This record gives sequence, C-alpha cells and structure tokens, in this order.
Amino acid sequence: MHPAARQAARHAPAKAAPGVYQGRLAVRESGVHGKGMFALVPIRKDELVMEYTGEVIPWSEAVRRHPHDPSQPDHTFYFHLSDELVIDGNVNGNEARWINHSCAPNVEADDDSGQVYLLALRNIKPGEELFFDYGLVIDERYTPALKKRFECRCGAPKCRGTMLARKK
Repeated sequence: MHPAARQAARHAPAKAAPGVYQGRLAVRESGVHGKGMFALVPIRKDELVMEYTGEVIPWSEAVRRHPHDPSQPDHTFYFHLSDELVIDGNVNGNEARWINHSCAPNVEADDDSGQVYLLALRNIKPGEELFFDYGLVIDERYTPALKKRFECRCGAPKCRGTMLARKK
C-alpha cells in the first residue's frame, strides 16, 4: 500500500460539504464529459487526493442495479474492488465519482487495503481537472463496436480511443 494511502486509512478525513472536498477540490462541468473534479489548490505528486467511497456490494447486486441511468446504460459509478465486490459510488458515495477517465491520468487508485484512495501521479495545478485511467475490463472480444461504446474523449496525445483496458 502507498504510504499516503496507509496514512489515510489510519486517519479517515471528515465528510466534506457537497461539491467541495476539504476546500481542495470542486465538482464542475467538464470539457471531457458531463461533470468533473477540479483542483482548487496545488496538489503534490504522491499526495492523497481523496478516497473513492460508496456502498460496497457484491457484483451480483451491481448487475441487478445496472444501469444507474437507462439513458446512459454504459455509465456507472462502480469501482471494481475484487472478483466478488464493487463500490457503488451512486449510493453513499462522495464527489470522487465525478473524476473522469483519461489515457494520460494525473491520479491513480490505490485499492490494496479494500478501500480506494486516489493519489496524485504528478504535481497538479489549481484549475486542472483530475483524471484516472478507468482501464475497464470486459471479457468479450474488443470489437470496433465495443470500443465505440466505451469511447474515450480525453484527447491525450497517446489516447487509446477507448476506456477499455488493454488486453493482456
């Protein structure tokens, strides 16, 4: 576990006001997709940004609840914990659920503890949108239609064109 995540696990932050996480982050409209999470202050590389919270449920319950929004059936606030469990950020979740995907992320998830802590991969300036690589894993063959369903809009120079993880 990353030292910042270990520290956070020992000293869980107090619940912040809606829309702002401890005065450091804010949810705003994103140029990439819908809402996004933005830094209000400088964030240093390796610094704990926030925890991804929500109801921890079995995958069978996640499948039953899917989709959160029938008009966007491929959009969820699920965060994979294991083959058995997922965090549903739509239920008792915090603003971390608004962090969008990028193929060139500036935060990464540390989920070694069974909780998900988001850590800065590099220094982040005030006003920058936060991104992590969703790296979605789907068992089906990656067809052009499937890649299009999970199209990436990050605009990074080395964009994969999809939020799907590379096949191993």
